[in-house]
Amino acid sequence: MSESTSRAESAERGRGERAKRVRMTPAQRRETILTAATGVFAETGYQRTRVSAIAARVGVSEPVVFQNFGSKAALYRAVVDRAVSGVCETLTEAVEAGRPVTDLLAGFLEPGHMERFHARGSLGFLFADAFTLTAEPELREAVHAAHRRFADTFAELVRHGQRAGDLRQDLDPQVAAWWLLSLLHARTFRAAVMPEEAGLEGQLVAMTLDTLTRR
Repeated sequence: MSESTSRAESAERGRGERAKRVRMTPAQRRETILTAATGVFAETGYQRTRVSAIAARVGVSEPVVFQNFGSKAALYRAVVDRAVSGVCETLTEAVEAGRPVTDLLAGFLEPGHMERFHARGSLGFLFADAFTLTAEPELREAVHAAHRRFADTFAELVRHGQRAGDLRQDLDPQVAAWWLLSLLHARTFRAAVMPEEAGLEGQLVAMTLDTLTRR
């Protein structure tokens, strides 16, 4: 292959790639940035993340990210909102599809699942990081809203379990929801300091389910 032919083919590929980028709608561009930002924030946390790293993962310049979201804080708020919505919708859809609440909670709280869910790069790590940012003026309300969304979802799961006869009728759904949320949020603390973590974590889950279901 001649050098001129190689250059021509490279130029053609470049035009094709540029054409693909041009054809991307604003909504698609924002979604692409959100997906990349979710991964980067989940790997490094809000404070350590640079917008340049997100832009590089998307394959655009920093100004493109700012044009779409305005600021790093605004992008983070959008990421957290989308991630929380995704988890809450997954839980709700599972119950509406007929999965028992006790089975759903057992699977969600299972130690192995919790370990994967909170690993760096996962949504659990993203949520744990978000919950440390309540002192950030630009993020405080978004973090509080995330807490409330999770609590409301868990409360509705408890109500569903009560209607099905799987959970205790004397439970206050909101109290139970915040108890479950606190249990999840303290997972990072337990992993760092609790001795015999694997065994005790399983016992905590068993005790939680027993308390929710004991007549």
